[in-house]
Amino acid sequence: MTENRIFTRGVTGLCYRRSGRAALLAASTAMVAGLVTAAPAGAAPDSFFTYSGSDLASLKPGQVVKSRELTMHVQGNAMPISAVQLTYRTVDAQNRPVVNVTSVLKPPGGVDPSRAIAYQSFYDSLNPEDSPSRAIAGTVTEGGQVNSAEAGLIAPMLTAGYTVIVADIEGQKANFAAGPEYGTNTLDSIRAATRSPLTGLKPSTKIGLFGYSGGAIGTNWAAALAPNYAPDVNRRLVGAASGGLLVNPIRNLTYISGSKTWSGVAAMAIIGIARSYDVNFSKYLSEYGKKIVAEMQTAPINNVMGHYPGMTWKQLMKPQYADPMTVTPFVETVGKINLGKAATPTVPLFIGQAAAGELEGTVGNKPRIGKGDGVMIAGDVRALARQYCARGNRAISYQQYDQLSHTPGAAAFLPGAFSWLNDRFIGKPAPNGCGAIAPGNTLDTTP
Repeated sequence: MTENRIFTRGVTGLCYRRSGRAALLAASTAMVAGLVTAAPAGAAPDSFFTYSGSDLASLKPGQVVKSRELTMHVQGNAMPISAVQLTYRTVDAQNRPVVNVTSVLKPPGGVDPSRAIAYQSFYDSLNPEDSPSRAIAGTVTEGGQVNSAEAGLIAPMLTAGYTVIVADIEGQKANFAAGPEYGTNTLDSIRAATRSPLTGLKPSTKIGLFGYSGGAIGTNWAAALAPNYAPDVNRRLVGAASGGLLVNPIRNLTYISGSKTWSGVAAMAIIGIARSYDVNFSKYLSEYGKKIVAEMQTAPINNVMGHYPGMTWKQLMKPQYADPMTVTPFVETVGKINLGKAATPTVPLFIGQAAAGELEGTVGNKPRIGKGDGVMIAGDVRALARQYCARGNRAISYQQYDQLSHTPGAAAFLPGAFSWLNDRFIGKPAPNGCGAIAPGNTLDTTP
């Protein structure tokens, strides 16, 4: 398909020849070359990202409280893409009413009200200033470099005529890795986007979910929560494509512990879930752990990957808490963000997962874990896909990229996932790949 070729040319060729986030930044440059038309813009007003009204609890999920029209920015430069930003009511991981922000990007040829893609970003930051909505409005931050890279991934969707909905999936507190919150933020952003008269979309618009890595967290949690939390949205979902997926966080922390590239993400996750569930882990942390947590409070992932080689859970915790299972609040909270314990999505799913994590400095021989892509565990992802099949959703396609690690795995995932999602929009039956999925790990909340 044309869209498939766009992804292959714009992303795959670059990502296979480069490593790390620089690959995706290079892909972005290739995709948006020649479109920059203005000098860097100023940051979006802070007031748009907050709401001081006293009626928040009485508003419906997805109800818009603020809206504005602007031009999409990449690296602070205006692009010839119209955007609508919406502040809307949603809930956090503890089901408390909060506001969040989403951006609705309009394709150059005009909005087709029959279809849209909810693209979940992998901005992966503990700083709200690094969110996609702020980058789209013109804010430039170091952590926001990821959003510039993703402009190259969104461009083919816009070129193909899709309106693209990009929510701040981590919310306005940047609760990194808190999956249920990612899911409600995503679902209510779809409600907001399809109800606002400014977007050109309608409550009947068909929606596809799409995300890689951190974006896969939002995609899969949205698909899992939709039948009960947002049945009105679930009825309009044509499918969900996710790659590089976090399933059982406590096992992922064991997998990346001591790794060369990804070990620091463990501390980011501790901070993110502590924020999301109001848990104070300070009494469990070692002096070193307190230092690390303090310096990471607003860290983006590009300032963490590769910056803490060899860091372990044991270093972060006091000696008596060297086993993660002895930190009861931690075990309880990560249990809440274990996708294996969540409901089974009812929509078709495309799941891609790389499995050569050694290329990014993570060993693949730990007991009960096995191979992964460097940060995500292939056996856990296979187990989740097989569980979906066993529970009655047979419209599952699983692809494993055995020769790739997490970052280049995106290059393998993107064209196939986009082609698969296109087929769902035009009404082709979703393939049943359940019989081809190899056995995986258990999905219990253990390391």
